[in-house]
Amino acid sequence: MNVPIKVKGTPMSFLYGDERIAFERVLRPQATSKILIKVHPDCRVIVSAPEDASEDAVLSAVKKRGRWIYEQLRDFRKQLEHITPRQYVSGESHYYLGKQYLLKVIAAPDQVQGVKLLRGKLEVSVRRKSADRVKGLLTEWYKLRAREIFANRLNAMLEEALWVTGRPPLRILSMQTQWGSCSPNGRITLNPHLVKAPRECIDYVILHELCHIAEHNHSERFYRLMGQVIPKWEMVKERLDTMAYRILSG
Repeated sequence: MNVPIKVKGTPMSFLYGDERIAFERVLRPQATSKILIKVHPDCRVIVSAPEDASEDAVLSAVKKRGRWIYEQLRDFRKQLEHITPRQYVSGESHYYLGKQYLLKVIAAPDQVQGVKLLRGKLEVSVRRKSADRVKGLLTEWYKLRAREIFANRLNAMLEEALWVTGRPPLRILSMQTQWGSCSPNGRITLNPHLVKAPRECIDYVILHELCHIAEHNHSERFYRLMGQVIPKWEMVKERLDTMAYRILSG
């Protein structure tokens, strides 16, 4: 399952004033003739259209919403200007299970280096303050928490995914463009960054991969299985997409 940095679809574009706006055309899974246009916080424009919709029909629909698309892109670009790289110093905000926690870096030469979640703060003890060391300790802490939480949520989702027989192998792997994936032999791989998202988003990604055990493609049955377990999965996906840049920025 892709992180919303990349979307596999047909690249298209249109002119609005002097600006050429690129967008991705993807297949809309619902049985509808409507064309759906979304502008995401990372400035991707995604157009979901039925398979039988012509290129002219898609371009016409997009051009009709040209002003709205342009204004959405302008607003999101302003927001992205304020996202600064992590410095891994006290006072920064870091995500865990959908909540923000203040980072507190403690220089303690005689203490064991590590990370603790205490009183609403992520406390990182290091022998000497170093951004690389703090980042490394946080990365390992997230991976450990991910391993435990993902295993628990997989067990919970397996109780609902009745089409899956047996417990699929689970692997934790840092990925740049995917929240998760499912191999042909049924092994599920999840991105440790996902542990920064709310539990419902974790469940959604796990369910997405469990559905691929039954359906390798995004078929009608695939989405039907999704809807059986999480009826409002599209809203959960939208929440995860909206958070993606903040989650992946550190």
